[in-house]
Amino acid sequence: MHQDYALVVDDHPLVASGIANFLNTHCQFKKACVVTSEDNCYRHILDYGPPRLLVIDFWLSSGTALKLLKEIKERYPKVRLLVVSGDENNELCLKVRHAGGHGFVLKNESPEKFARAVMALKENKEWFPVDDPAAVVSDNDLLRKFNLTPRQIDVINMMMRGLPNKRIASQLSISEPTVKEHISNILKKIGVNSRVEAITLLHSKRGSSQ
Repeated sequence: MHQDYALVVDDHPLVASGIANFLNTHCQFKKACVVTSEDNCYRHILDYGPPRLLVIDFWLSSGTALKLLKEIKERYPKVRLLVVSGDENNELCLKVRHAGGHGFVLKNESPEKFARAVMALKENKEWFPVDDPAAVVSDNDLLRKFNLTPRQIDVINMMMRGLPNKRIASQLSISEPTVKEHISNILKKIGVNSRVEAITLLHSKRGSSQ
């Protein structure tokens, strides 16, 4: 039987407890429980019934949460599924949606945005803010005006989110020297001398185009 409580699945107990407490104090859940693994998640549901909301960290100690998402979706279709992650790779959001998730929130988002996501799911809506798809297309159109390649667009979008070269290299599966080479070429095409100038210029152009 469907139960009106929330269940948090995160292999970092302190983080999980923080999310559970927030669900109690700000999201109108009278009860929010915590488990630290997939096995414990299934065991908890068998013991206490499926929750109204399941909040899952994308990266668990056993791997990604995609398998858990798909199985919960099949077994308990009424459970609302919200995935959280500290990984800013936009592909994760798409993977969550394809696996049957109902929402995705980055861990560095504000508590208010997390609360809005939870409320959206409670109202049987979805929450997949991929930086507003329309805005992303608009931004990429702007970047193409500088004749940037698709890979260079990936790099500069990550630069504008404040990611260092090491993180950019890791997320794109390329080397740091390759990232530096891309950035050098980007600066030449945009006509600036530093990444700070590039970010400032593009922010101003994005602002004026909205």
